[in-house]
This record gives sequence, C-alpha cells and structure tokens, in this order.
Amino acid sequence: MDFKHPPEDQEIIDMVRDFCLKEVQPIAAKLDEEERFPSESVKKLGEMGIMGLAFPAKYGGSGLSYVTYIAVVSEIARHCASTSITVSAHSSLCCGPIYYYGTDEQREKYLPPLLTGERLGAFGFTEPSAGTDGANQKTTAEDKGDHWLINGSKVFITNGGQAETFVITAVTDKELGHRGISMFIIEKDYPGFRIGVHEKKMGIRASSTTELVFEDMIVPKENLLGVKGGGFKQALATFDSGRIGIGAQALGIAESAIEECIKYTTQRVQFGQPISRFQNTQFQLADMSTHVEAARLLICRAAQAKQDKEPYSHLAAQAKLFASETATDVTRRCLQLAGGYGYMREYPFERFMRDAKITEIYEGTSEVQRMVISNHMGLK
Repeated sequence: MDFKHPPEDQEIIDMVRDFCLKEVQPIAAKLDEEERFPSESVKKLGEMGIMGLAFPAKYGGSGLSYVTYIAVVSEIARHCASTSITVSAHSSLCCGPIYYYGTDEQREKYLPPLLTGERLGAFGFTEPSAGTDGANQKTTAEDKGDHWLINGSKVFITNGGQAETFVITAVTDKELGHRGISMFIIEKDYPGFRIGVHEKKMGIRASSTTELVFEDMIVPKENLLGVKGGGFKQALATFDSGRIGIGAQALGIAESAIEECIKYTTQRVQFGQPISRFQNTQFQLADMSTHVEAARLLICRAAQAKQDKEPYSHLAAQAKLFASETATDVTRRCLQLAGGYGYMREYPFERFMRDAKITEIYEGTSEVQRMVISNHMGLK
C-alpha cells in the first residue's frame, strides 16, 4: 500500500487545508456557539469540487480517488467537525446510493446538482423505533399505480434542515420484514413532506440535524431507487462506506486536539517550567499520537479496499470503531492536561470532546461495529 497521495491529489488536500485555515477554522467556535449551519463554507467547498470529489466527471464530480476523498474529510474535520460531517453525509449517504443503485436517468437528473454543490443531500433511515434495530421501520410506501404514497417520519437526519434532495427508506411490503424495505429519492418540495424538529445537540452543533415528516407524501413512481425490497441491504452497504468517513472525521478531531494540546502544554508554566517537560505529559501525548497513527492506518486500509472493490465491511467497522474510540479518549485526555482551562470555552478542548462523542454513535454505534467485526470472524 502506497502511503503517499499522487501529487495532483495532494494538491487538492493542500488546497482544502489552506481553505480551512483561512475560512473554516476561524469561525468554527462561533458557529458551534450559535448552532449556525456553515452555509458559506459548504457553498465554497462545492465550487472547489469537494462535494463530488470521488464521483465521475461525467456526472459533475471531480473524478478523484476515494482514498483522497477520505483524506479531505479528515482534513476538514481537523478544522470543523460540523463542516466535515456535512460533506461526508452529503457524499456518502446521499450521492453514494444514487450513484451505485440509480438508473441512468436518476443519475443524470440528480447527481450533477449534488456533485457540484448546487444542491445539498441527506439520507433518511433512522426512526424513533428503528435505530440500531434498523429493520423495525414504520415509514410506509404504498403503491398507488402512478405514484408512491409515503407516510411516516425519520429522526436525527444530518443535513435535514438544509438539504434539497433526500434518499430515504420505507416499507413497501410489511409481510417480508427487512426484505420488504425499499429506497426512494425524494425532493424537499414534494407534497406531503416537511421538516420537523430541529435537534439541539451536545456536539457538532453547527451541523443541521432534524426530523423528516411524511404525511401522504406523493413520490413519482420512477423515484424507487434500486430494486423493490432491496432498500435494507442497500442501506447497510451505504453505511459501510459512510463509516469510513466517520472514522476520518474522528481522526481529524483527534489530530486537532493533540495539536492544540501541544501548543497549550508548551506555553503553560507550572512549578517553574512548561508542563510539556513533565514526563506524564510527554507519555500521555506519545500514547495519544500512537493511537491516532494506528487509527489512520485502519482508515487508509478500509478506504483502499473500497477503492479496489474488495470486501471492506469489516474493515470499515474496525476503522470507525478504533478511530471513534480513539477520538473520544484523546479529546478527554487533552482536556484533562489543560486542567480548568480545558473546561472553559475560551479553549477548543471542550468542543473537541463534545464533537468526538457522536462518532461512536452515528452510522452504527461501537456495539454495532463489534457485531459486524465478530460476524466477519465467524462468531455467530
């Protein structure tokens, strides 16, 4: 495995880093405080080609590698976790299933405005009674001959309040269990669709997270995505891809926490010397750095496997599990090293810690990742 990006791909990563340093990082704390969506940053990332980075140019994408896309997600997360998950959910959870399961007509209609950043995408799967138990879906899609009639709701939808295009799941045959779940493309202006509750969150507070409500929502017949009854399987495959992105997000948060902690400990003087000179500080940061590098390797391995069209479900689970738990541990330890100042909003440590926690929860909790890994090991 080559650990270096091709020069042209590295230029993209460097461009994103420069952009984030100038325009994303300086406002990250303010956006978090105000719980304000990073509209301008997302718009500019679209203009830079980042919203469709790993998709073919024929549909409006940038045509770069999936490995490069994951590196970009991580780079954005180093500067703002909320902006990073906005990009990741748009690309992996909305654009991904349309590209992989859509018809030529669906791809040509929906992908160009999504991949160029003209429109933002979201994915609706989770319901009040269907979180980890994703097969327990209550949203229904009834075949009305010339259209589908969808009723139900989705919760905790990333980009929900800002997206114009959504990929959702709904039950088309109650008798078939998870084999009766199908996937659909919907648009914000469809009759019977509305945005529900805007969630107040512990972390990633500049990300838009909402409820989606469907009340006799009329959906064109041709907006069935993939095969009827294949929605659950398609959703699981979509999550496999998304989990690598969440691992990359966790990696970026942990890296940023360590960078800020090094700055703090080299400047904070106690007992006549910077606390960076204390062996406890040095050993803790050494351990954190080692875990972060291990997480990076797992993420790169999973991303490369997906790019090479190898089986990667268990690799994605391992990457997300280790990276997310590393991020939670690293941010907690960095805050502890900063002491009382770490607990104050004057410094970014408490925000890093709040942002890191969600990476252990969404797109499959750590417990779910352990289930995927153990099943791959034959422990059924």
